Amino acid sequence: MSSTAVSATTSKGMLWTGRVISALVVLFMLFDCITKIIKLPQVIDASVKMGFTVSMVVGIGWTLLVCVILYVIPQTSILGALLLVGYLGGAVAINVFLHNPLFNSCLAIAFGILTWLGIYFREPRLRALVPFKS
Repeated sequence: MSSTAVSATTSKGMLWTGRVISALVVLFMLFDCITKIIKLPQVIDASVKMGFTVSMVVGIGWTLLVCVILYVIPQTSILGALLLVGYLGGAVAINVFLHNPLFNSCLAIAFGILTWLGIYFREPRLRALVPFKS
C-alpha cells in the first residue's frame, strides 16, 4: 500500500500515534525475546521456577522474535499482532495457573491491548474490518 493511499484513510496524527505505540510494544517484546535467547540468568532462573526447561525458554525467545518481525513488516503486521497477542495470552494463562502476582497478568494484558491499539491506528485495513462508531 502506498503512502498516499494510507494518508487518504489515516490522519498523520493517528498514523504516528500507532507507530509510537507499536514501537513501545516492539521494544518490550525485543527485550523479552533477547533475554531469553541469550539465556540471561535471571530470566532462565525465573522460567525454570515456572516449570520450563532452558531449551524451552530459548525456543520461546526465537518464536517471539519471529512474531515481532511479522508485526513490524506492514504486509504481515496483522498476523504478527495475532501471534503476539496469543503469546501474551499464554503468559496470562501461566501466571494465573501458577498464582503469580496480579501485576504479571495485568502487564501482559496491557501489552496485548497496546499491540492491537498500535496496529489499529496505523492499519486502515484493520479499521475497515473493525469499525468503531460513536
